[in-house]
Amino acid sequence: MTGVIRRLLPLAVVVLAALSGACAARSGGPPVPRPFPGAALPPGAGETAPGPPVTVPTLPPTLVPALVNTALEFRGVPYRNGGSDPSGFDCSGFLQYVFAKFGTVLPREVRDQYRAGTSIDLDEVEAGDLLFFETVGRGASHVGMVVGAGEFVHAPSSRGVVRVERYDAAYWATRFVGARRVVSSSQAE
Repeated sequence: MTGVIRRLLPLAVVVLAALSGACAARSGGPPVPRPFPGAALPPGAGETAPGPPVTVPTLPPTLVPALVNTALEFRGVPYRNGGSDPSGFDCSGFLQYVFAKFGTVLPREVRDQYRAGTSIDLDEVEAGDLLFFETVGRGASHVGMVVGAGEFVHAPSSRGVVRVERYDAAYWATRFVGARRVVSSSQAE
């Protein structure tokens, strides 16, 4: 009996992780589970989708303080896999909701948000820019927004609420995969 339990334990852990979910829900269908690092993902999940860049209207730099303040107002809102409103957010739903308040329609999935706007280097990020991280599988699977001073706001599944963290913290720095600008650069104006 003990041998059976040892063989089934890894499967039970994967099933439990898949049911608990994490970031990056798919639009138009059931949420894609995002289990712990190293767990198997559904085909195509977690991979950066090939294809053309996603065009989104850029916001003028004058709206960045309001954009950041709006995002920060949601600190403490619980994480909900597939969530895209103040009753609960996942990472991409959170940013989609915040940007929509300012007339910018972001795609629903992390991998599509990763193709939105313009690619920038980490040392070029400004408040309002999007940061992407590889938390499971290959490619962008988590997203947050720079709020300034080396910090970003995001809806992580691990402590369950929208919060602010440092993007140069060891956990995030080792998982960084890219940054995108969907706000007009203040340096360009």
